[in-house]
Amino acid sequence: MRPLIHPAIEDITVEGILHALSDPVRAQIYIQLAGAGCTFNCSNFLQVSDKTIPKSTLSQHFRALREAGLIRSERHGVEMQNTSRCGEIEQRFPGLLAAIVKAHQLQYTERNRATKKKAKARAD
Repeated sequence: MRPLIHPAIEDITVEGILHALSDPVRAQIYIQLAGAGCTFNCSNFLQVSDKTIPKSTLSQHFRALREAGLIRSERHGVEMQNTSRCGEIEQRFPGLLAAIVKAHQLQYTERNRATKKKAKARAD
């Protein structure tokens, strides 16, 4: 089994964080992990933003988050336990994650409003 790679905090870059969180599914996964303050296994995220995510795709999302330094993962049998590295990243880049999370949440809310408005217009 391949070892899991977790970059040292000094090797984490803003560019890597932005790239990892540029995908809406990864952003939602990270937001849920960061807000929970506890570990989650990958299968907790088979349903993200009302979308079903295949396990193989989910593994790739977690790998991108891990390699960017946003999460720490540990194998426990066949399960992978994941935790956020928010505290470490906040010390290195103060305010960065909060700004990104806030922007994603605002965008998600706006998209939901627009979708509901379109659905209502079609119904009328």
